[in-house]
Amino acid sequence: MAIKTDEDMTRTAWAYAGPGIWGNSRHGVPIPDVESYEVKHKMTGEALPSLDTVYYFDQLIDHDDPSLGTFQQRYWMSYSYYQPGGPILLMNAGEQDASGLIGYLTTTTITGYLAEKLNGTVVLLEHRFFGQSNPYPDLTTESLRVLTIQQAIDDHEYFIKNVQLPMPGGDQLGPDKAPWILFGGSYPGALTSYTMYNKPGLFAAGYASSAVVQATSDFWGYYEPTGEYMPQNCSADVEAAIAYVDEVMGSGNATAIQALKETFGLGELTHDDDFEWALATVIQTWQNLLLSSGRGQTFNKFCLSLASKDGQIAGPDGWGAEHAISAWGAFYLNGPFLPSRCGSIYDSDEGRAACFNTYNSFAYGATNVNNWARSWMWLLCNEFGFWQVGGPATSPALVSRLLTPAYWERQCTYYFPEVFSSPPDTAAAASRTNQKYGGWDVPTERLIFLNGARDPWREVTVAAAASPNNGSDLQPHLFGDGYHCSDMLISEGDLSPAVKAEQQQALQYFAQWLADWKPTA
Repeated sequence: MAIKTDEDMTRTAWAYAGPGIWGNSRHGVPIPDVESYEVKHKMTGEALPSLDTVYYFDQLIDHDDPSLGTFQQRYWMSYSYYQPGGPILLMNAGEQDASGLIGYLTTTTITGYLAEKLNGTVVLLEHRFFGQSNPYPDLTTESLRVLTIQQAIDDHEYFIKNVQLPMPGGDQLGPDKAPWILFGGSYPGALTSYTMYNKPGLFAAGYASSAVVQATSDFWGYYEPTGEYMPQNCSADVEAAIAYVDEVMGSGNATAIQALKETFGLGELTHDDDFEWALATVIQTWQNLLLSSGRGQTFNKFCLSLASKDGQIAGPDGWGAEHAISAWGAFYLNGPFLPSRCGSIYDSDEGRAACFNTYNSFAYGATNVNNWARSWMWLLCNEFGFWQVGGPATSPALVSRLLTPAYWERQCTYYFPEVFSSPPDTAAAASRTNQKYGGWDVPTERLIFLNGARDPWREVTVAAAASPNNGSDLQPHLFGDGYHCSDMLISEGDLSPAVKAEQQQALQYFAQWLADWKPTA
């Protein structure tokens, strides 16, 4: 199995993302590649439909008003390992086109691995308003009114109660007759927790990897794990560089500010906050690292460029701000990051400005379907926040402290002017989400939370330092040394005993809970 690099993901994303939303890094599970789609039943040897076979479910457009009818929600499945009595493992693909995630039907990933061990079936469900699962033929604000956390939760319930899976006995697998386990990583991990809290007893168990359960608008903690685990000489130089950047940007000296922008090849940017965000985007590539990534990833290349000077590598204190600014600027000017980040528009001065300009973007009016950036921004503006910003003065800064929630909330008015005539109060929206769905302090049983120390989203998961939830035997909190959703890939467990322990413990919990499960029909 191959893992897509952050460069690959950037190129793919640019076709859909506006300049602002890509900087506000979304979460998401690692994307596995599969070499073959041909499958057989492992017990009978019967040839089964290929894994890329698309199935359609008639999902309600609006669960509060069934009279509006249905739309076709896509799903994929494999029952290679199924035996009667085995569980149905339902994975929500979250904020992306689900067709790229069919590797989660195979044993290279946690869902396929557990299906094999538990004699289960895996179903991959596409989230409403992502990919081709759209209630309406566009992403206008009128259409997006039925894109909410609650509608996605209700999709889970309506799906498992009404779907007739295309497999032997597939019409007799409702949650009253067969145990269903809900899976998700990152936002779908939070959706797993939210669903089980909102619909108690519907699912027999749940698996929530890197689950971002605690919504927040002022998410400066996003950069904390990066600062803790990145090379010390790199963090020292990045902090020194950002301190210098903030000093210059706050000086009011237009000449010095313009010279600094030009050092990074970003002299065309009119707005200072766009420049500060442009610097943050390379720090966010930490999220794309995996234990199996090696030194070929953008973040590692960036740190190496800062650490290298005259054929030597910096000690733990780095080389200081002057060299860091020069090396960072050269990395942006001469390295692959900016062309990869911006795509073909990088080749012109106007294009470089458009790549990072959040004040006037062609993306704001793009209401075409399969535009994950717009759908995801709708959820951020209305329910989550999750704005990745500079930290308080008491915390080391890897990104400019001049980046605040207001920078992102302003963009809500550009994306959705019909709804937001002024920037929304996303702090209040996040608070409502936490109150309605439990946030950190969710009491749900038979729900496993799995997290990694290096995950930049760690501080909005139950593993956060501020989380009051320590877990229990019926709500295990499993913690490894991985990155974002590392436990979802079996290969990550092969490289880390701690991640492997998470995967094996999850199997043990599920086997125990399934042994106690009884049908109600």
